[in-house]
Amino acid sequence: MTEGGSPAIEALTGRSAEAAGFSLGPLTFSERAFNLAAVTIPFAAVVGAVWLTWNELVSWSDLAVLAVMYVATALGVAMGFHRLLTHRSFETRPFIRSGLAVLGSMAVEGPPLVWVADHRRHHAFADEDGDPHSPHTHAGPGVLGQLRGLWHAHAGWLVDGHKASDPLRYAKDLLRDRAILRISRLFLPIVALGLAIPFALGVALTGRLSGGLTALLWGGLVRIFLLHHVTWSVNSLGHWHGRRRFDTKDRSTNVWWLAPITFGDSWHHNHHAFPRSASHGLRRRELDLIGLLVRGMERVGLAWNVVRIAPDEQRSKLVLSRGP
Repeated sequence: MTEGGSPAIEALTGRSAEAAGFSLGPLTFSERAFNLAAVTIPFAAVVGAVWLTWNELVSWSDLAVLAVMYVATALGVAMGFHRLLTHRSFETRPFIRSGLAVLGSMAVEGPPLVWVADHRRHHAFADEDGDPHSPHTHAGPGVLGQLRGLWHAHAGWLVDGHKASDPLRYAKDLLRDRAILRISRLFLPIVALGLAIPFALGVALTGRLSGGLTALLWGGLVRIFLLHHVTWSVNSLGHWHGRRRFDTKDRSTNVWWLAPITFGDSWHHNHHAFPRSASHGLRRRELDLIGLLVRGMERVGLAWNVVRIAPDEQRSKLVLSRGP
């Protein structure tokens, strides 16, 4: 945090930095413990789910709740946190903006202000010292060193005590947004809501308490596990192995096989070349469901000021090499 940051945040938010939910230095023990729990508890739930369903098929209602919750929270992160709040790739109505921020918070990847500050910092220092989750800044020699860097980029950065990203520097616009501030402060209750909804859906679909509990397992904890590792794979694999075609200073890559489950966010090299683009899939064959959704919203008046990258601008950044 820059010196004097706390009074500045207090002036912008009307409360102290701590009360607004910001760390001013390295992550505290409680923050690291929460992050560790967010990593390990969903994993334990997956192990439990496999054990419970050994030699049995998971019920259709559990899979339905899992699918609904995954799609909703993935849209919250990839469309809401990422393209809307972080990069301002388009504008939309306040209720959609707030709704996406709530859904993104249910993904348990942090409050919107924290997520946005971390991601903007990632772009500011991509693959250099200061990048919170590059696989290259923490890599060492040999295979083990590369694996160490990948682990850091994937999930290790969440628990290694790194310095928190400064919202005054990286998310100053959102510090003035009362709705986003309120949603950030209500992060833990929203996380609880993200677990209560699959439980309620399970009870409604099956008429049994046991149906609610298994839906909580699959649509709550297993869903969090899956979405976490899909999102983190863009951080790790998306800077380590894949294709490149634009001239960028970082080592970002496009990971095509992740595109369907990231809804287009794994065209990560395209994104680093043109961070504000509402579409990350820049070719016809580059599947980008969020880009298509934003265009659909634009046609019906729910999105505007959609950022597009002209073909000439894309060609100006092309390079001959397709290196890693």
